[in-house]
Amino acid sequence: MLSKVTSFGLDGIAGYEAVLETDINAGLPSIDIVGLVGPSVKESKERVRAAIKNSGLEYPIKKITVNIAPADIKKDTSCFDLPIAVGILTASEQIIGRFYKDFIIIGELSLDGSIRHVNGVMPMLISALQAGFKKFIIPFDNANEASFIEGLETYAFKTLSDVHSFLNGIGKFSPVEYCSYAAVLRHVGTNYDFADIKGQAKAKRAMEIAVAGGHNILMIGPPGAGKTLIAKSIPGIMPSMTFEEAIEVTKIHSIAGILNSDGIVAVRPFRSPHHTATTIALVGGGHKSKPGEISLAHNGVLFLDEMPEYSRHTLETLRQPLEDKTVTVARAMRTVVYPSDIMLVASMNPCPCGNFGSKTQKCSCTPQVIYRYLSKMSGPLLDRIDLHVEVDGVAFEEMYDGKKAESSESVKARVERVRGVQRKRFENEPMYTNSSMGNPQLTKYCKLKPASEKLLEIAFKKLNLTARALTRILKVARTIADLDGFEDINNDHLSEAIQYRSLDRKYRLV
Repeated sequence: MLSKVTSFGLDGIAGYEAVLETDINAGLPSIDIVGLVGPSVKESKERVRAAIKNSGLEYPIKKITVNIAPADIKKDTSCFDLPIAVGILTASEQIIGRFYKDFIIIGELSLDGSIRHVNGVMPMLISALQAGFKKFIIPFDNANEASFIEGLETYAFKTLSDVHSFLNGIGKFSPVEYCSYAAVLRHVGTNYDFADIKGQAKAKRAMEIAVAGGHNILMIGPPGAGKTLIAKSIPGIMPSMTFEEAIEVTKIHSIAGILNSDGIVAVRPFRSPHHTATTIALVGGGHKSKPGEISLAHNGVLFLDEMPEYSRHTLETLRQPLEDKTVTVARAMRTVVYPSDIMLVASMNPCPCGNFGSKTQKCSCTPQVIYRYLSKMSGPLLDRIDLHVEVDGVAFEEMYDGKKAESSESVKARVERVRGVQRKRFENEPMYTNSSMGNPQLTKYCKLKPASEKLLEIAFKKLNLTARALTRILKVARTIADLDGFEDINNDHLSEAIQYRSLDRKYRLV
């Protein structure tokens, strides 16, 4: 007998429909799975055989052939275990009727018949919903992911025997209840607060500007000055994610297998890979073209602590994603495009000993050593970092002055207001932050008066800036004007934006 079960696979960040055709005929007992399948699918026949037997069901002692269409897409995932088992039970008439045809079935099986968690369920469900499917059978451990997608009728099961009973109309089973994103958002919190950071008013001001406009930022200063603490406090001042942004992030984390138990990512990601991270770990790739750190930080922060310690080749791979807001993972058999709209936050010491340029410490490095250390980062990469800010050590008096610094909550309120201004400004544009403006938007929204143009010209020549650095200054000045509540950019806004490029000359980074 022949049966057809519909499932979904994953290709990059999108799902594709897969039809599993199961044929059972007389012949030597065997099972063949065809359709350009990888090792994970080939091995499923052993998991399926044991799961069916250990669930108290009958495994046919006949010739079984399973074809997974379309045959031109490479399939290397364990999510087809459950539909293969359902196909065998249907073809052997242990599941009666056509009720199973109403469902998209996804799941991995254990040898004892339990259904295991599957990575990438959320993007598969969303793609299936967009294709017109609305009924699903998924693992119980993936129920939370499905609960945030409105318009689905999803049933989550723990065992194969429960699926068998459900499809035969035995027993009562309830679909997964819809969960509101707003309910999760109310419980979102962070561990670090700007109020706990002593001193560093300039650095905190620069960070507020960077977050308000979505700009990349580099902090440079001696060890122990508070660069890492400032960076870890960024999520507390970032605007809350919209539901659409949360879904984008959740899809990527689901594919990577790092999704939390809530089933949705409600806090903007903060990724801080170690400086020994490989190029593939940072940008993505590998056997299954998995997303890298730059995509896992989508809609959030990618923090590179001690940036010169990363390999130069690895750092150079960031140049294209920072410009395009996407990263393309190209391999021989497939090409996958992952989103990477991130805020890059980097920190570094100005020299190997860390004290070059410090007001309180003496540097022991020679000019040649300092130059070799700083030259690990190229000019083109630093051009893509909008703000360079010096973070010097904190004086004893500042540490114990008894004053309470401004909290992250009040800074976040200003950031939210400025982001609202930008959303209104770009409501008819393909962007939502100042940092993403192209030349047409710069011409339209960053007009300068003659005096300001002269100031920009002087800075361009004196600091020996590139055209890209010039546009970055204009974008930062636009954000500063928004923070100050000005419709037009004036000299004060432009001057402050220019000072965040002074490191280009002081440290000879470009």
